[in-house]
Amino acid sequence: MTPFRTGIALAVTVGVFYALCALVWALAPGPFLGFMNNLFHGMNFNSMVQPRPFGWQGFLTALLVLSTWALLAGAFFAWLLNRITR
Repeated sequence: MTPFRTGIALAVTVGVFYALCALVWALAPGPFLGFMNNLFHGMNFNSMVQPRPFGWQGFLTALLVLSTWALLAGAFFAWLLNRITR
C-alpha cells in the first residue's frame, strides 16, 4: 500500500460522504434528525437544533478538517500496515 495514495482515497471518501450527509440534512432535516436520534440509541437531539440558513463557510471548514484528518489517518494506516506485514 502506498501511504499517500491510501490517504487520498480515504480523504476523498470521507469528503464525499460528509457532503452527502449535509445534503440529506439540508433536504430533509426532520427525517434526518429522527434517524440520528435512533442511530444514537434514542438520544434526543431535537433541543439542539436551531433554525438557521445553511452556512457554506461552516460546511467547507468541516469538509477541509475531516478530509485532512482522513488523509493523515489513511496514510498512517497504510504505513503501519506495510510495517507490520513485512
